[in-house]
Amino acid sequence: MTTEMDWRAQVGRSWAQNYALTDRSFAGLTQVLLDRTVPLVGKAVLDIGCGAGELSLALARQNPGAAVLGVDISQDLVEVAKGRAADLANASFIEADAAAWRDPGFAADLVVSRHGVMFFADPVAAFANIRAAAAEGGRLVFSCFRTAGENAWAAGLAELLGLPPSVNPRAPGPFAFAETTHVESILSSAGWQGIAFEAVDFAYVCGTGEDPVEDALSLFRRIGPAAPHLRSLEGAALADAESRIREWLERHRSGNLVAMAAAAWIVSARKN
Repeated sequence: MTTEMDWRAQVGRSWAQNYALTDRSFAGLTQVLLDRTVPLVGKAVLDIGCGAGELSLALARQNPGAAVLGVDISQDLVEVAKGRAADLANASFIEADAAAWRDPGFAADLVVSRHGVMFFADPVAAFANIRAAAAEGGRLVFSCFRTAGENAWAAGLAELLGLPPSVNPRAPGPFAFAETTHVESILSSAGWQGIAFEAVDFAYVCGTGEDPVEDALSLFRRIGPAAPHLRSLEGAALADAESRIREWLERHRSGNLVAMAAAAWIVSARKN
């Protein structure tokens, strides 16, 4: 389970230090999100769990007449996003918890998130608050992972390292929103309507360059479900685990690229 405290501390710092790698990994999904959201932008956009700002920045560049506000609970990620937005007058970022944050002067025509909404301790209350921050007729569009089994990178790491399945698959974490019935129940209970799901498959880019296998291993050491486990190992146990990961990555290598199948939902809803 990934908690709010994790994102404010080690997890947030690690993602901030490695934002270029995560943006690369999600590049295919980011483009699909942009394709779906650009026609809905309006005058104000709220990006929930904006991370280092990749989606916010792209929306701000493509829509110079819209105010784009990114919200994240990690100060480290927000600072990175602010630095990246130095040349964009219509993009801003704040450290805040979207589950409770609200600005009466900012009513979002579009609320968007790239994999930033699966970590709420009370998701119904969080999405009710997010709905209150949206303008009348406002639209909600976010992405989230489908099941771990449909994501080859996650399933492969879990098998290689013997990672136990989650006791509660709906607990806050990367795969908490894998079940459409669960997500639909959350959103409808929070007052959202017109809820729809689009299955999107994309290439999760793990490694590139002259040694993409080592590049991918470096990614998995730093972020994702394998990172805490690898940090807990030492000596021969760590060497053995990394050797098995390298062999697995090599099987997914194509030239200077290591990429694996990834599966997400793009979820949409509206505020009436």
